[in-house]
Amino acid sequence: MALICDTGPLLAALDAADPDHRRCAKLLIEANEDLVVPALVLAELDYWCGRRLPPEAWLVFLDDVLAGVYRVEPPTVEDLARCRELQAQYPDLRLGVVDASVVALAERLGEPTVASLDQRHFRAVRPAHLEGLRILP
Repeated sequence: MALICDTGPLLAALDAADPDHRRCAKLLIEANEDLVVPALVLAELDYWCGRRLPPEAWLVFLDDVLAGVYRVEPPTVEDLARCRELQAQYPDLRLGVVDASVVALAERLGEPTVASLDQRHFRAVRPAHLEGLRILP
């Protein structure tokens, strides 16, 4: 099993001043499953680290990736096609490609759970493989 990670919990875990820091750090530290990061999340996390945190924060995260704490999963062409479908299906949500890639990866891996602070998008989107995603923390 794998826990697919969206940007929010990763950023909160890196940012001790974030109100969700404690519960997100605990989730990631205590996870019993593989922590999987969609590659598009990496770009978004790098952006937000650069805006909110010292440069060392991104480097600490990247060191964890390189040490195997997280598994980075690039999108397939089929994932990108699914992202396009989801973005067209939910125009009122203004679903971005990063969030759509989290759903597409959950579908591809058959995973029911994602780590996200984005309740709005992930509660509304219906993945193809089940009724709805379980959202942690």
